[in-house]
Amino acid sequence: MSAPISLRLSTPPKLVSGPAPQSQLMALHSHAHALVAGLGEPLVTGNRVDLLQDGPCTYSAMFAAIEQARDHVNLESYILEAEGPGEEFARRLIARAKAGVRINVLYDSFGSIGTPASYFDHLRANGVNVCEYNPLRRLGTLLSRALHLRDHRKLMVVDGRIGFIGGVNISPVYAAGSSPLAALGASDGVPAGGEPAPEAGWRDTHVRVEGPIVAQLQRLFMHHWSRHSSVALRGTHYFPPLGPAGQQRVALAACDAGRRRNPFYRALLSALDAAQLRIYLTTAYLVPTRRFMRTLLRAVQRGVEVHLLLPGTSDFWLPLQAGRSHYGRLLRGGVHIHELQDALLHAKTCVIDGLWTTVGSSNLDWRSFLHNAEANLVVLDAALAQEMERVFMADVARSREIARAEWARRGWRQRLAETVARRFEFFL
Repeated sequence: MSAPISLRLSTPPKLVSGPAPQSQLMALHSHAHALVAGLGEPLVTGNRVDLLQDGPCTYSAMFAAIEQARDHVNLESYILEAEGPGEEFARRLIARAKAGVRINVLYDSFGSIGTPASYFDHLRANGVNVCEYNPLRRLGTLLSRALHLRDHRKLMVVDGRIGFIGGVNISPVYAAGSSPLAALGASDGVPAGGEPAPEAGWRDTHVRVEGPIVAQLQRLFMHHWSRHSSVALRGTHYFPPLGPAGQQRVALAACDAGRRRNPFYRALLSALDAAQLRIYLTTAYLVPTRRFMRTLLRAVQRGVEVHLLLPGTSDFWLPLQAGRSHYGRLLRGGVHIHELQDALLHAKTCVIDGLWTTVGSSNLDWRSFLHNAEANLVVLDAALAQEMERVFMADVARSREIARAEWARRGWRQRLAETVARRFEFFL
């Protein structure tokens, strides 16, 4: 429906060193104050956060943790599909259940609507506790606002000591990773070597966590489980003593579905307001609120360099076009917009001033802000933030930047698509 847009290859922002030590200390203090004020909770010290890129890397780390589980595994995922990694998760979880490890799996009914009931029956028959979040088969759910209230979180806690959180679902779409495609031939779409080009994978981000913050991930899972499952969580070792595992200061920003007050939204707005140098923001779905738009544009007016990495293609047409309906205002305000071309972008991350980082399940849309249960980790650490900046620049190098003048000349088909999609923003 949309006409092709003439785009140019993105020029990644320059990798700059952080501020001088004294300035960095002041910036850290400013971001810490804004984060605590936004969340209403203190930061948790003594943690270690390891970055995981794409599905294969994330699954490998999760499988290793499951293999080492001795007491329990608590897994929560919006999408849990039976094929590919889902099959491997089932095999490994069942093996640990037979070894006496308590396995608790919580999945969303809508997100996993394509997964056959036999998959979950097989888990239950082999000792795995399974909970379906907000089942669609209930007539009351289908005829009420509850239909929109979904569990969009992706997290796992093993033995109360190791946590995982981010944007990666359990699905075959992640099997290939998102490494750049081989160079295509000019006319026939075949690489120079004559072999067919590999299918583009999904680009996503997750983290592995150790330290005291894992107890908050555990409480988050157990609260959801107790509200939505008829099966009680057995055992007394869900909260082992947790000593320092690193030096990173971390906060958990999470909300239940349907809550009007979203801690992550408040924390993100506070961080954008505190930004002094640069904002590198990645999201799969950009359907922003007016307040978010104003906050982002005010940052540009203060002299902050703002770059958005967005999908060039998407698994959902409406959010993609609704997001593009805001491009004109963003470009006029001085925001740099890059669309990833060689993979389907699903990551939800932000790094600010080379100090403030978030990874989690929240998109920049109304669904994440108002309707879904979400969870994000926020880290104040220069080393992790700078690693995230390098990843962002690598992604931008694989993207195309949208030029303001070229976007203004887009065709009527594209404009019509944006107009139609924007009417459904509240539900996206």
